[in-house]
Amino acid sequence: MKHKVRLTVIDKKCFSDLQQHYCADPCSGPCPCYNVGDVFEFYRDDVRDDFWHMGLDTLIHSNADPNTVAGGPRLPHCSELWDAISRYIYTGLQGGSIMKGWMKNENEMIACCSDGTRPVIFKIERIDYE
Repeated sequence: MKHKVRLTVIDKKCFSDLQQHYCADPCSGPCPCYNVGDVFEFYRDDVRDDFWHMGLDTLIHSNADPNTVAGGPRLPHCSELWDAISRYIYTGLQGGSIMKGWMKNENEMIACCSDGTRPVIFKIERIDYE
C-alpha cells in the first residue's frame, strides 16, 4: 500500500480590524499565497520527495496563475503554513492516522496556517493507493 496526501484550500479569512490595529501594513489584506479551491498532492517515494522540498510543485489545480501560488512550480509552501501542517503531511505520507478520534475520518484533518490576521484553512487527506 502506498500513500499520498492531498491538501485543499477550503476557506480564507481576513481580519482587517486586527490588521489595522497590529500590522506594520494595516492594509495587508487576505493571504496572497493561496486561493480557495487550490489543490496540492504530496508524494514520498523512490521518485519524488515532496515533503523534503516543502511541497514545491505539488499544485495540481488552481484558478490562479500557478507561478503565483505557494506550492506551485516556483514557490515552496509558505513557512507559516508549513510549520502548522507539516507533521500531518508527514504522518499521512507514512500511512498513519492524521487525527483519529477527533475527525469523522482518521485520514482527514482540517487545519490552518498560523497567520492570525489572514488565516487560510485547509483540508488534509491521506489517500491510500496501490
